[in-house]
Amino acid sequence: MAHWLYKSEPSKWSWQMQKDAGEKGTEWTGVRNYLARNNMRAMQIGDKGFFYHSNEGLEIVGITEVCALSHPDSTAGDDPRWDCVDIRAVRDLPNPVSLKDIKANPKLEKMSLVTSMRLSVQPVTDDEWIEVCRMGGLDKPPR
Repeated sequence: MAHWLYKSEPSKWSWQMQKDAGEKGTEWTGVRNYLARNNMRAMQIGDKGFFYHSNEGLEIVGITEVCALSHPDSTAGDDPRWDCVDIRAVRDLPNPVSLKDIKANPKLEKMSLVTSMRLSVQPVTDDEWIEVCRMGGLDKPPR
């Protein structure tokens, strides 16, 4: 199982909105970057991810799960280049983990969130997953 990070501006799509979408989840649409699209194409059902509030908040606030494999992005019109996955909320992070705290942690210095700030869908290594979950108050990270 792989781990990911999804960035969203809370004024456009917040963690609360993601939770309100329920068990069915929602399409993760609007990604127009080839690397981020390719990350979604690599995802499998059940892969877990962090939900990160960008621009406002700058913190990881929750955990998601892929509930539908890569498929054409419904917001892309007739452009076949863009795909998306569906994700659903799994749980809140008991203690949101700020970008400032992530940057201050030497164990996370190579995390994509630190090195590739603009990428909207990013891979997270197993070690990074465990460390961020620990920082967020989860002793047993969801797998």
